[in-house]
Parts: sequence; C-alpha cells; structure tokens
Amino acid sequence: MTPYDIIMKKRDGGVLSKDEIEYMVFGYTKGLIPDYQMSAFLMAVFIKGMTDEETKNITVAMTESGDKVDLSSIDGIKVDKHSTGGVGDTTTLLIGPIVAAVGLKFAKMSGRGLGHTGGTIDKLESIPGYRTSLSESEFIEQVKRIGLSVISSTGDIAPADKKMYALRDVTATVDSIPLIAGSIMSKKLASGADVILLDVKAGGGAFMKTLPEAFKLAEALVDIGRLAGKKTRAVITDMDQPLNTHIGNALEVKEVFEILSGKRKDSALREISVALSAHLIVMAGLTESFEDALAMAEDALESGKAKEKMRELLEAQAGSSEALDNLSLLPQAPIVKSLKAESDGYLKSIDVLELGIAARDLGAGRLTKEDTIDPSVGLILYKRVGDKINKGDLIADVHASCEDLGNKVLDRLRNSLTISDCEVKRKPLILGVV
Repeated sequence: MTPYDIIMKKRDGGVLSKDEIEYMVFGYTKGLIPDYQMSAFLMAVFIKGMTDEETKNITVAMTESGDKVDLSSIDGIKVDKHSTGGVGDTTTLLIGPIVAAVGLKFAKMSGRGLGHTGGTIDKLESIPGYRTSLSESEFIEQVKRIGLSVISSTGDIAPADKKMYALRDVTATVDSIPLIAGSIMSKKLASGADVILLDVKAGGGAFMKTLPEAFKLAEALVDIGRLAGKKTRAVITDMDQPLNTHIGNALEVKEVFEILSGKRKDSALREISVALSAHLIVMAGLTESFEDALAMAEDALESGKAKEKMRELLEAQAGSSEALDNLSLLPQAPIVKSLKAESDGYLKSIDVLELGIAARDLGAGRLTKEDTIDPSVGLILYKRVGDKINKGDLIADVHASCEDLGNKVLDRLRNSLTISDCEVKRKPLILGVV
C-alpha cells in the first residue's frame, strides 16, 4: 500500500477501503505523507467524491487521529453548534450566551477563517485581550462555572483535520461534501458534546450553492452524528445574502454586542440565532414545544441575561468586557468609504461570494494559511435584498486600512449589487430542517 496507489485508485473512481483511508489520514498526520501527495488525494476526492461508507471512514479516521474531550464531569446537557461557513455569520457569539442563559452548557471549539468565510476565533480575537487558547481542564472548569466557553481547537483534537483543513483552503478543495462532512463531524465527535446542531448554509456565499446540495450535506452530517450516538440536527439557512449587516471581524463583533444590548431587533442575525438556539433547547429536552423554546431564547435576549453571559465569557477569557458597552474599544479602521445609490429602485440581489472576497482582500480573511488578519477592516451593508432604495441613500460603507484599497473595494462592492425597478420578494432565512 502506497500513497501513489491510493491516489491513483481514487483518481480513477475506485472505492477506498477503511485501511486505505486510515493509511492516508494517519500517515499525513504523522508527517509520513507530504503535502503534495495529500493535495493530490484531496483533489481526487473532490473530483470523484466518496461513498457513504468512505465518508464515514474518513470522519472516523480524522476523529481517531488525536485526543477526545471528555465532558462527562460537567453536569447538565452539553450542546454544540457548527456552521458550514458563510459571509457575515456570527451566530455562535449569540447562541452561546443565549443557551447558557437558559441553563444549557455550551462547550465549543471553533476554527479560523477558511476561504472567503470568516472564522469565529478570528472574530473573538478582535476583542482586546480575548484568550482563545485554554487547556482542556481550564475549558471544562469554565463551562462548569459559567456554562459557556468558546476556544480554538487544540492541536490534539482531530489533528488530521487541522492539517487537511489548512491544505484544502489553498488547493481549491474546500467545497466537497465528504471532506466538509469529515472536517465538521470529526471535530464535533471529538469535542464531546451530547447534542450537535449543524447550520448548513445554501446559496451564493456558501460552499453549497444550491438547496439540493445543502440537503445532501445536511443528511451526511446528521447520519454521521446518529451513527456516533449523538443527538444531531441540521438546519438549512439562506446564504444568498450576508447574514450580518457587518462583514469583518471587529465589525461583526460590534453587531453582536449591539443585539445583546437590545438594539437591532429586526436583524436577520438575531432572527436566525434565536431560531437555532430554540432548536438546541428542544434537542436538549428543556421543552418539547418549539414555540416555547423560541420564547425562552427571546427572553434570554430581552431580559439582558444573554448579555450578562457574554460579559461572564469575556471576563473568564480575559477579553475586554468594557467593549460590550463601549464599542469604540474594538479595533477601528482608519479609512471609511461610503457607497450611495445612484438611482431609485429595489435591491434585487447581492453577489455574496464577491463580498466575501472583497472583505478578504481588505485583510479580514486569508489568501494563504500564513496570512495575518486585520481585525478592523470590512464592510457594512445598510440595505438587504428586497429593500426600497432612493437615489442618494447610503447603501454600504467600506472600512479599509488605506485609501487605495478602500477605493478598489468600493468599486467591487458597487458591481456586486443589482438594483431593479421591480419590487423584489425576500427569501425566508430558514430553508429546511433535517
């Protein structure tokens, strides 16, 4: 058995055995298989796909490549949530405080930005002082104490995924259902939660561009979770426009803090986060009624309990809790360029992928795994698809590190928006549940 033989077999459409998959995954993790051969393997999988059995086997191999977190010493139901990635998606920073406020234990390990999508850890690190690296014992003790912790994945949790994740990002092999399913579920299974909720994005800004693709991924994820004995559910949500109005690390944190403080009650981010929190509440058995669960999540926000949980999280992980009330303490870009409407009409569509790439080019994301994030830069959209627009209305702002880059991104932003004379119907935010 050699990497060459396995790559050729998959390249030619063959079905790999459990042993062959483990050979590649474990060999790469241990440094016995070089990047160039794993890149070829990933591309073969991307092009030829994997059977359900192969997908299960690669997930198990990635899970078994490192340690597993034992959360059994934490009383109560331990819940976890994962998004498949989109533009302006900061639901974790709302869901965690909401579900912790109603008594669930939110023990989450998150990742950094991948491709055109933002990473939760990059967003948290835009909060001055926030410590994303905790030992396993610190992580567990914090969840016991305040019911909430969000940290970066340790090097020992699914290390195969950590190496493969970075390689996929720079070899155009991100949007493959078997690889996405294996990446997500290996970390979720190794992280030890009792309940796993998956937010599967569908649309132009997601890895799954169509609804059928999103349902296929959702079914693969849920099947893996159920085989592992975990309560697992997937919610398919729209990514044909950004979820946040703010795109970029500190800007997205700002929007979350505003929602937690009782502002922006008509926010799409708020609506989705409340709904996903309600799913976790039902899955954890606090109530059988989804309507009651929605009411519990809403109350956590309206009463200020979720905001106080965020404050506890920041204080526990050395983040600036003052920034929760004073948004000027978050990183601020020196240049702001504004886009105004040149005619009347309705916002018909947004090229979300183009917005994600524009934010990345500003410095909010990465082209390579070695790139450094600028936490201050990004975009703010003041209109959503379906909104009426009058000539001269402020549509968006570009937050940039320099004038030249700000102007270039402003032109890209202008070209990513389509204005129509006809009234436009807005799509629902939630497209299905598996």
